[in-house]
Amino acid sequence: MANTRNPREIETREKTTRNVYIPSSALPDPTPEPGYSFRWIATAILGQSNQTNVSTRFREGWEPVKAADHPELMVQGNENGNVEIGGLMLCKVSTEYLESRKQYFDNQARAQMDSVDNHYMRNNDPRMPLFSERKSSTSRGGFGNGSK
Repeated sequence: MANTRNPREIETREKTTRNVYIPSSALPDPTPEPGYSFRWIATAILGQSNQTNVSTRFREGWEPVKAADHPELMVQGNENGNVEIGGLMLCKVSTEYLESRKQYFDNQARAQMDSVDNHYMRNNDPRMPLFSERKSSTSRGGFGNGSK
């Protein structure tokens, strides 16, 4: 019987590489623009128009993205010229504005925490001090005699 097998060192696995499945996203990502952040804003919920949400977001500074500016997001049947998919409209705002908005809400949250701490510590009595440290830690221990 003749040896017709190739040596294992000669064989390669290039032909046996597997394709990796990546599910498509329901909403495509726009091409990034420097200085802007994007967000999908609901214009309709369960088939009913949600103009209150849209006008609130516009007052917050979000502006609709024009389909002409992002041709990769063109969808058939888009009559208003904005990028809109399934009741969601793509909007953009400057990243500076988002940072200032985040800072505003961080300051509000910090002021609320300070208020709660001050109210809590007002009831402090030196005979029975309150514990006010806001740190958490985890530890790992063994069972029984402490081994392992």
